[in-house]
Amino acid sequence: MPDPQAENHLKVMRLLEANPRMTQRDLARELGISLGGLNYCLKALVEKGWIKMENFSKSDRKLRYAYLLTPKGMAGKARLTNHFLRRKLAEYEALKEEIERLRAEAAGADTGSQ
Repeated sequence: MPDPQAENHLKVMRLLEANPRMTQRDLARELGISLGGLNYCLKALVEKGWIKMENFSKSDRKLRYAYLLTPKGMAGKARLTNHFLRRKLAEYEALKEEIERLRAEAAGADTGSQ
């Protein structure tokens, strides 16, 4: 059974790898999850040691964060990617089989109705 939390972790890490300075709002919007859900995900990734946060100054009055993948995070991302890929390939194969069954049924129905 798919682990939605692991899938969100992978998605977050892929986005952060491409753009470490994405805001939490940008990440949440891109992923289609709530800001609170994203914050929970980021905290879990920080606790695992997979990402670290670094402050940088956006303006004179505000601080922003950059989220950087750690070496441990890169290894974790690779494991999650492999797991995700295996699962998606299995889903793809099952879908191909279902399509072939449906085509055979449809062909039989067409032949039987003539």
